[in-house]
Amino acid sequence: MEAIKKQRLRSEIDDKYKWHLDKIYTSDEKWDEDFKTLKLNAPSLKEFQGRLKDGKTIYEFLKKSEKYTRLAEKLMMYAYLKYYEDTSNAKYQALKTKIDIYLAEFNSYVAFFEPEILSLDKDVLLKIVEDTEELHEYRFTFATLLSQKEHVLPKEIEEVLALASDSMQAPENIRGMLADADMKFPVVEGENGAKIQLTEENYSSLIKSKDQKVREGAFKALFGQYKNLENTFATALVSSVKNFIFNSKVRQYKSSLESSMQPNNIPTEVYTNAVKTINDNLYLLHRYVALKKKMLGLNEIHMYDLYVPVTNFKSEHIEFEEAVEIVKKGLKPLGSEYLDIFSDGIDQGWVDVFENKGKRGGAFSWGSYDTMPYVLLNYNYELNDVSTLAHEMGHSLHSYYSRKEQPYQYHDYSLFLAEVASTTNEILLINYLIDNADDKARKLFLVNQQLEQIRTTVFRQLMFAEFELVVHEQIEKGEALTAEDFNKIWHDLNVKYFGDDIVVDKEIDSEWARIPHFFSDFYVYQYATGYSAANAFANSILEKGSEAVEKYKGFLKAGSSDYPIKVLQKAGVDMLTPKPIEATMHTFEHLLDVLEETIK
Repeated sequence: MEAIKKQRLRSEIDDKYKWHLDKIYTSDEKWDEDFKTLKLNAPSLKEFQGRLKDGKTIYEFLKKSEKYTRLAEKLMMYAYLKYYEDTSNAKYQALKTKIDIYLAEFNSYVAFFEPEILSLDKDVLLKIVEDTEELHEYRFTFATLLSQKEHVLPKEIEEVLALASDSMQAPENIRGMLADADMKFPVVEGENGAKIQLTEENYSSLIKSKDQKVREGAFKALFGQYKNLENTFATALVSSVKNFIFNSKVRQYKSSLESSMQPNNIPTEVYTNAVKTINDNLYLLHRYVALKKKMLGLNEIHMYDLYVPVTNFKSEHIEFEEAVEIVKKGLKPLGSEYLDIFSDGIDQGWVDVFENKGKRGGAFSWGSYDTMPYVLLNYNYELNDVSTLAHEMGHSLHSYYSRKEQPYQYHDYSLFLAEVASTTNEILLINYLIDNADDKARKLFLVNQQLEQIRTTVFRQLMFAEFELVVHEQIEKGEALTAEDFNKIWHDLNVKYFGDDIVVDKEIDSEWARIPHFFSDFYVYQYATGYSAANAFANSILEKGSEAVEKYKGFLKAGSSDYPIKVLQKAGVDMLTPKPIEATMHTFEHLLDVLEETIK
């Protein structure tokens, strides 16, 4: 019997493929020293309570708060990233818990700031800011704060909410531990009868197999495990949504959706119009499903057939070093400065490359003002992994530019902008690959890849967004949702989005449990709006060259120095209109035409 392919231990992976967390702290002992320093000194922030009545004192508080917040963030980054290396490591589970508990306490030290500042008359506050030169760099901070005046609570309530913040993270923490550490997937059959230990990471390869039995087996094994635990996942999700709704109501927003969007001055119509626009264009997704069914030669197309390439072209095995070079060629239109920063990031240990036992699944870019922008990958040698590298490094370079160009208070770009730079990289890469395809089969494969990118990033994420909207609205009405309710909502959405040509298999009903972003309320729609903005940027860069690159870099450098809608508008993209999403639908339709024409 053939040996089962097992995950490697972290110790079995070469250090050159691991991120350099020693650049944050050279040892756990150094971390502990800073943690003790923070605990000793941060309580002094409370001494400013009741004294924020003049510009000098307000400025002193802001600088001192920044000093200790930056230290707290640095401590958090190290603890979390060490934990993500191996989520079963008890030492770093404890370190993460330690900083989580302390951060709730730390937040209580500064919880008085907003309500105390907002207790001042608006005209008095604005005069203080104008009369104090040191506060001029905080003008937008205070303007944003004043716009939220009605939603900031008395300091006693803010302190209670800050102290409760760690406990309110419990649903997400439970979901993460359940999915990343406790869930066990069975051994499944791969191609040629190979026995494979199923993981979230290798599932992405198995679901693309040309052998339908392999796809079906992996699909049923994966979602079977989510089905087995769906009641726990449902309880965690309901609790998370209730926590969010609780905060929304306490802060006197009209709805949880408004509470998510108004702080960034984004009208709720941006969300609802995005869902409406995609619903108006579902016929294009139905057309794609029908075309895919035809190209695959299937009598029935199932949910587990959606990810398989429509051509016989087999993506080659791509070593990580080669992936880096491919991405750099794809991003060449962004200019030498951008590419130099990209290369330095790879060389300096931004990236943790390979999967290992216990490592957090998926991929992300994360960092703080005083650390590098770290990237977690679970690289599996496929073209999709090359695209993921481009995506996550897009996040990282966005962070690099914004931290370099902005003061601390404006360095962290809003969630609405978070997926734009990453997706611009992906689009530039796929355009490069299509333009340089050396045969028909490869071009077909790549065109299908771009169609898939739009399907998964725009159609799929807005289906997620619609699910979130339905769930939040029902819970806001006081309805008690169970796993069975979630399954029905999810099933009905899949039927609507994918059309009559597909068999909506019952296993897909539990897929909602697999989506960790549902614990970051109303986040996922931004993948779709972000893709649409990125599509506009990429097209402009490819058509106009250096002029467009400079505008785009202006976007990368802006951070949160203005409202996100305005940051995009300054760079030439207006998300207050449906035009960016409609333009993406035109791109999708054009790609469908190319695919149909190529196979004639």
